[in-house]
Amino acid sequence: MNFNHHPFHLVNPSPWPLTSSLGAFLLTSGLVKWFNFFSMDLLLVGGVSVLLSMVQWWRDVVREGTFQGLHTMKVQKGLQWGMLLFIISEVLFFFSFFWAFFHSSLSPSMELGSVWPPEGVTPFNPFNIPLLNTVILLSSGATVTWAHHSLLHREHSEAVNSLLLTGLLGIYFTSLQAFEYVEASFSISDSVYGATFFVATGFHGLHVIIGTTFLLVCLGRMVGGHFSATHHFGFEAAAWYWHFVDVVWLFLYISIYWWGT
Repeated sequence: MNFNHHPFHLVNPSPWPLTSSLGAFLLTSGLVKWFNFFSMDLLLVGGVSVLLSMVQWWRDVVREGTFQGLHTMKVQKGLQWGMLLFIISEVLFFFSFFWAFFHSSLSPSMELGSVWPPEGVTPFNPFNIPLLNTVILLSSGATVTWAHHSLLHREHSEAVNSLLLTGLLGIYFTSLQAFEYVEASFSISDSVYGATFFVATGFHGLHVIIGTTFLLVCLGRMVGGHFSATHHFGFEAAAWYWHFVDVVWLFLYISIYWWGT
């Protein structure tokens, strides 16, 4: 008999927090072993452990929300606040990179030649690949909004097609940025310019990869009929995250690629 008289979801005991913690410990220890002894065996074990724990934990969350009906409106409100706070923490994460960039560029030290970019560093032309990537990412923001709009209006085929297009644009962006890195005339060790450029754009690229994966998983769930016009927070969270990635790239393009040259 069910005596649950409140709208909150009290989760069942799960092994995945424990396996995730052990996997994270193995992953960290594996990094130390790799750095010092050039052996990746423990690192691979830890990485696979974390990956499997993530997949199975999220599988349980999908099962609870989609098939067991445990994600009530009250629970969804809590999930929305959790995602919002996570994005705010990501904003502060990138704020530190912008702080480092402007701290060095607005008043370049003598070691940098008192100029920005530093002497010997040839920055990218902001109107080549960076501008193309800006168009691609802004277009992907439009297509993911199209997918959300189609889902709300129960236009399933349009939602699937537009979400697929968003994922392809994300892959295209990542490919162009990888090509840009290969062709770069400077490296991460080229003064503070190289460090701030590659750390900021590299972490943004990592977020694009994560966001693309997030959207493609949502695409599979959408094809499988997991989302409806009134119950689709998994996709909504992915769309929020993707718009955050769009906004961060605009700041990166304007400050580092354009103004910083």
